[in-house]
Amino acid sequence: MSMTISVPPQQLLERILTLEIVRVTERAAVSAARLRGHGNEKAADQAAVDAMRRELNKLPIEGTVVIGEGERDEAPMLFIGEQVGIQAGPKVDIAVDPLEGTTLCAKNMPGAIATMAMAEGGTLLNAPDVYMQKIAVGPGYKKGVVELDASPADNIHRLAKAKGVEPSAITALVLDRPRHADIITGVRSTGAAVRLITDGDVAGVIHCADPDNTGVDIYMGIGGAPEGVLAAAALRCIGGQMQCRLILDTDEKRERAAKMGVKDPRMVYGIDEMVKGDCLFAATGVTDGSLLSGVKFKKDVIETETVVMRSVTGTVRLIRAEHRQLDKFHLD
Repeated sequence: MSMTISVPPQQLLERILTLEIVRVTERAAVSAARLRGHGNEKAADQAAVDAMRRELNKLPIEGTVVIGEGERDEAPMLFIGEQVGIQAGPKVDIAVDPLEGTTLCAKNMPGAIATMAMAEGGTLLNAPDVYMQKIAVGPGYKKGVVELDASPADNIHRLAKAKGVEPSAITALVLDRPRHADIITGVRSTGAAVRLITDGDVAGVIHCADPDNTGVDIYMGIGGAPEGVLAAAALRCIGGQMQCRLILDTDEKRERAAKMGVKDPRMVYGIDEMVKGDCLFAATGVTDGSLLSGVKFKKDVIETETVVMRSVTGTVRLIRAEHRQLDKFHLD
């Protein structure tokens, strides 16, 4: 007796796209990994951008880049507003960071990743390339357990209480920047620990979602707005809370944001405001890190490790791939 399984066409396509976006981040990661340790951030980033664009343009989508390498005049490829895909299929919003941690890659330090998110058309926050205040925690807490406008010390106390532990059992992840001196002092004043990272705040936020394995309970600080939206896409898939606010501290930035549809420059965005619909998120390791292993070049095989997540099902897949058909990586 034969059985047929019917899957709604939209869902079938989304399932296919789950694997397709893995190919996009894999290609970008391999291209960037060839330039690990060469000291050339621009070249590594450009290699990742070129590879990601080539793969995106093969997908059966009508894609619009809403988070990209910058505005059209600054970025020759994957600029905000660029159309990608074969222009047939579902309309989708694309957010990319072809190489998060360009410095990490150039110095061959841990934690560089290639990452992207794809969501239903018109559902990703169209964020300008400015800085953003961020706070994030993992799943399992009641809504509003921490707040962007509360002090760092207050947030640590609130989180510790919600977790049922002393503040000294909490670890906050913070980008190591002079601008974060007050946050670091505030966190440590409670007895909590601070783990500093040099770059890579998409990966940083994702660490909060799995504190048992990463040892990170909360992320705080100021980083790029594009990275904020990518991190929100990941948390939408795996659970967690995030609050962000764009830093629009000049007339030029406020004008640019207004053109992109930002009505209230002081608005605090939650995950649901940054990623409104169903989304997919993928990240492939470029250098070894605590989130993902980096690309490994062997004699006849290239190995990659990718995490891919889908919000509608909450499924998280870790894909370790061995690539034997090496010409697909455009070796020349």
